[in-house]
Formats: sequence, C-alpha cells, structure tokens
Amino acid sequence: MSVFYVRVGVDHFLSPEWYLQIVPPYLPFQLELVYISGAFEILFGLMLLHPYTRSCAGWGLILLLVAVFPANIYLAQTNGEAMGTSALVAWGRLPFQLLFISIAYWHARK
Repeated sequence: MSVFYVRVGVDHFLSPEWYLQIVPPYLPFQLELVYISGAFEILFGLMLLHPYTRSCAGWGLILLLVAVFPANIYLAQTNGEAMGTSALVAWGRLPFQLLFISIAYWHARK
C-alpha cells in the first residue's frame, strides 16, 4: 500500500489537471486541494513503511480518504463524465474507497 500511496501522491504533482477534474466545483482553492491531498498521500505512504509511524499513517489515511470522498461522489454523480470514464467505473470507485479505509484501519490498529 505504501508504494501505491506514494505513487498516486506524486502523480498529484505531475498531472494535477487529471485530479482537478473530480474536485467538486463548489470547493474553493481546487489546485491547492489537489496538491495538499497529494502531499498527504506521499507523507502517509512513507509513514506506512516504518512500524513506529504505521499506526499514525493509518489514522491519517482514514481522515484523508474521508476528506477526498466528495471527489469520488462528484465523479459518480457525473456518471464518469468528469474524468471521461464510464458510469460503471465511477460508481465502482465508491466501494473501493471503503476497502481502502478498511485497510488503513487495519494499519492504524497495529
């Protein structure tokens, strides 16, 4: 999971326009939100590597995943149009967020 979060976090900086597509339009400072979420993904991904910081990383990831959930809901509400994907993929992302939260909770409990 660590590599996944670091990779996705770095991608927030390399391709912010891809993530901007799913930031709900009612949120201000959209580019800044993309960068902030990317920075936290990198931070928590790296923290997962060390047993001493793993629990804190798990709790941080839970908070982050809850914070970015509106972006996934927005993508689903647009039936994937916000990212040029299908409605099935857009709606299918929602349960995966719950899976990621469960995995983060598993790390948090250690």
